[in-house]
Amino acid sequence: MESIIFSLDGRDELLKNVIQEFYNVSRSNHLKGLLESGKVNVQTFSDGEVCANYEDSVRGKRVYVISSPTTSDKIMQLMMALDSAKRAGAKEIIPIIPYMPYSRSDKRDYTRGPIGAKVMAEMIENRGATSLITFDLHADQIQGFFNIPVTHMEGQFMFDKYIKSVCDSVDGNVVLASPDAGGSKRVQRFKKRILSRYDINLPYVIIEKTRSKANEVDAMVLIGDVTDMHVIILDDMCDTGGTLCKAVEHLLSVGAKSVRAIVTHGVLSGPALNRIRESPMESFCCSDTIEIPKIFGDGNFGVYDTNEVVMVVSSARQIATAIVATDNDLSVEMLKNNN
Repeated sequence: MESIIFSLDGRDELLKNVIQEFYNVSRSNHLKGLLESGKVNVQTFSDGEVCANYEDSVRGKRVYVISSPTTSDKIMQLMMALDSAKRAGAKEIIPIIPYMPYSRSDKRDYTRGPIGAKVMAEMIENRGATSLITFDLHADQIQGFFNIPVTHMEGQFMFDKYIKSVCDSVDGNVVLASPDAGGSKRVQRFKKRILSRYDINLPYVIIEKTRSKANEVDAMVLIGDVTDMHVIILDDMCDTGGTLCKAVEHLLSVGAKSVRAIVTHGVLSGPALNRIRESPMESFCCSDTIEIPKIFGDGNFGVYDTNEVVMVVSSARQIATAIVATDNDLSVEMLKNNN
């Protein structure tokens, strides 16, 4: 079956890198495959309605649609694109949603409140998606909201090289940190990856926090010891940056020598960037699952500006790995271990 890939976000550079990495991953695993890029015309009318028309034929093909819909308009664009592919005769329709919107709404927080992640899952399925590729969901159980196969790519495979570089650059006293109890499993997976790939056994600590409302932390308690240690905080996303920066200050106040942060999704809304710049953290590393402002550079691994602490790691390799596995009916884990 032929495969074709589209980008709804207009991220031509990411699309180009995904296709290049598709062939790199295929060759390194001794596989053959063909992935072509297509064009989709996304229109927004004067009354706010949106439409998505494919300029290339998708009949009988496996269609991949990349989008990180961070706004309501982009969510509607994605729904229209999935519906267009279904009505145009696509054999398989696979949205690639690096950043899943409403993933923090995985349960009812109020007596009469919604479960936003479940709403998103039903919308994606009902519009014709046959499977889904996504990255670092806020809660693993969100996969269960879908009745279609979900390929869940994890941040450990994007950031392991960065963690290794930190271990090499300091005196070896590195500890991983989860910013909350719910993220401890994510940290354990990172720990396991670093141990298996680089034979570095890193300890980890947990920061227990209480909230009275969204984006505002009341108190923090550290479970573990970070005295004279270089701490790397691991989280799935950074929104306004308030919680992260408070965690950095708390870790330094209890004896940490330095603090760095790794998040998969750099939402960076509101005052986030200024908070990160003013924070005493050594560096802030995220992926490009959400488009990062141009001031941060070209999307390659590394520091973008001498005055910035922000680093960005490309997700193209992991997206390509998921596509190769899907096209060849292979285990994603097997291919990732070859990266």
